[in-house]
This record gives sequence, C-alpha cells and structure tokens, in this order.
Amino acid sequence: MQKVTPVILCGGSGTRLWPRSRAAKPKPFLPLVGSNTLFEATVARCADPARFAAPMVVTGKAHLAHVEAQLGPDGGEIIVEPCPRNTAAAIALAALRLPEEAVMLVCPSDHHIADPAAFVAAAAAAAELAAQDWLVSFGIEARAPETGFGYLKRGEPIGAGPGSRVAQFVEKPDLARARQFLASGDYAWNGGIFAFRAGFFLSELARHRPDIAAAARAAAAGGQKAGGQKAAGQGAGAQFHPDAAAFAAIRSESVDYAVMEHTDRAAMVPADMGWSDIGNWEALHAARPRDADGNHVSGPAELIDCRNVLVDSDGPRVNVIGLEHVMIVVDKGEILVTTAAGAQQVGKLHGAANQ
Repeated sequence: MQKVTPVILCGGSGTRLWPRSRAAKPKPFLPLVGSNTLFEATVARCADPARFAAPMVVTGKAHLAHVEAQLGPDGGEIIVEPCPRNTAAAIALAALRLPEEAVMLVCPSDHHIADPAAFVAAAAAAAELAAQDWLVSFGIEARAPETGFGYLKRGEPIGAGPGSRVAQFVEKPDLARARQFLASGDYAWNGGIFAFRAGFFLSELARHRPDIAAAARAAAAGGQKAGGQKAAGQGAGAQFHPDAAAFAAIRSESVDYAVMEHTDRAAMVPADMGWSDIGNWEALHAARPRDADGNHVSGPAELIDCRNVLVDSDGPRVNVIGLEHVMIVVDKGEILVTTAAGAQQVGKLHGAANQ
C-alpha cells in the first residue's frame, strides 16, 4: 500500500483568538483543546507509519522555531516560505518537492478533530481517489447552518466507495441559504483538507493558473536546503528555502479559487469526525468540555447563575454572575470580554491586529 504524505500548512496569525493567540505564537502552537497543541495533534493524527510517510510542513520564518520545537524527531522536510502567498503556492511548493506519484494529504495545522479514527478512514478513502487523479476535498458533515464556512454540494457517486463528484463549490452563504443547505442534506462544509497526487495537482494548477505554476517551479528550482546546499532530496527535519524573489512574484490565491473551483476532477469524501476550525472563541468554547450549564473554565474563576460562559484566565481570578453566552479571556495583562455573537469581530481589535 502506498503511504500518504501529510502536508501540514502552518500560516496565519489566529487574530480572532486574541489575546491568547498572538503573532509571536499563534493558535496552531497553543494547547487550546487538551494538552497537545493543535499543530502537535495534527501531526499525531498522521503518525501511523503503516499509512503515512513523514510529514512535510509549509510555514513562514516567523513560525519556524515553533515548528521545529513541536514537530518531533521523525518529521520530514520543512518548507520555509519567505513571505505569505496563500494555499495554492504553499501546496505547489510541497508538490514540487515530492515524486509525481506521491499522494499528498493537505491538512491545516490549526483545526481540532475529536475523532481521529474517522479522520484516518476519510484519509484512506480520499487517498484512493487521489491516486486515480481526482482532486479530493473532505466534505465535513454539516451539523448547523454555519455562515462562516464554504460548502460543497454532493454530485454523482464515484465507483462503489464513499466518494462523489463535487457538483458545486459555494462560498460562505447568508443564514437563509445555509439553512436551505442543511435542510437539503446535499451539502457539506468545506474544511480545507485535501488529497492530491502531486503530479496531477501540478498539471491542473498549470492548466488553470499557469502563472502561479511557473512561478512556483522557479521558486523551487532556485531554492536551497538549510546550510546553503542546492536543493536535493529530503531528510528528517531538513529545511528547504525557496528562491525568495521568485516566490514573492507568485500571485496570492487560495487553492479553492485557483484550482478546485475550475477543475473537472473535483471529488469529495464524507467526513463526520468532530471537526472544528477553532476559528474564534465561540468555536473554541464548543470544542472544550463544558458543565451542565454549558460553561467552561480555565484558570481561577467563580461562576454563579451563568450559562454558556467561557472563562480563560492566565492568573487573575475572574468572578461572573448572571451572564449568558459571554467569553472572558485574560492573557498577559490583556482582557477580552465578548458575547458569542461578537466573537467573529475580535480580530478587528487594535490589539489583535498589532500584537
């Protein structure tokens, strides 16, 4: 059985989880759910040596030290982006560092998955389709009319397995459309987890975004391994630095816009695995254990007559009476108080954008 190569994307700053998540140490590298960081949990889900090859991590210079500290001794290559250029470029670089026949499992580093066994099963189904030159998305089982996610509409089945064509990619809908999607049963959330054969992904990128494909090839061809040697091969924990000028010239675009919404080989596999993108404090509250009143407390606190309240404090005692649907976060002298409805706006705060 061909092993699948996990490609773990470590970008972004997690501003909507400020003040806990900050530019110097953003949410992938924090233990937000359980004792492991989200990045460590992502690596651990792909650790079975019978199924997975060593992971490849794509990150920026600012996060390199965190990746090296948390990847572990069996980690594969770390691709160090000189500047952010979105997911199409990041995935292209990884594909160019792999054999054409390699099957890549592209995973964001900052998601929570409550059922790792279901993830592995979905990954196996996706890898089987990817080996047949389908570009495969995980279709996350939609459990609420969420307006913060993109959606995938299921098309006709592919063979006898659980996979199907993607009939339509839908951008984040308004609430009325999201409710329609949920009621129809034909739509799943687009969680940003993919499986591709490296060579086929590159051919589809060249077909639909030839400028991105050409610039990525130039960046990879001119890149160097850590220590100044010209790029060749991989090693445990080895660094690869693409050519900075060539990489900076790449157009910044997501893989969804660049490839997935245009290819005629888009497929999806169902994934009911307790997934959350931990996109804000409300999502993190939902992913954490809660008491009978829906409250969660981390750090010193006392709650009286509260429902669906999250308290997360790094020291000062927090006392709350009679509140509902509120998040209170204390971290390194910063205090955040928001309603659940306001959690999406946290990233607009001055502190979130500048710390």
